[in-house]
Amino acid sequence: MEEEQRRMVELVNQFRIHCSDVFVLPDMSKPPSDSTVAEFENLIAPFRGTTDVLEGQITDDELEAQRGRTNRQLRCREMLLQHSTKADLIVMTMPVPRRKQVSSSLFMAWLHMLTHDLPPTLLVRGNQTSVLTVYS
Repeated sequence: MEEEQRRMVELVNQFRIHCSDVFVLPDMSKPPSDSTVAEFENLIAPFRGTTDVLEGQITDDELEAQRGRTNRQLRCREMLLQHSTKADLIVMTMPVPRRKQVSSSLFMAWLHMLTHDLPPTLLVRGNQTSVLTVYS
């Protein structure tokens, strides 16, 4: 864990970003709490459906297929609430929207869970092309 933290500090320094604390969170693989899952279920309830006749509708099949990714987003929310509520700015990687695999409603629900009731949050998404000279 200390090695991970040291590498993260080096990376942030290479970006010339001044930061006072860097934490590497070890328990991201734990399942989200029941209260977070219930909050998510309430959020998506109006968009649930049994078939994907309506574009953007969240089906049971989709939820099952995306359970792992959904749990990761919900756990990330819990970690953000625990560690970042007093931050001036949160910068994190935006989940990858997978066309034809994740409905727009489910994807937007993930983004909502990651950002609501938190300080200003910047979601960053690249195009899989390295633009850092440090990696060239």
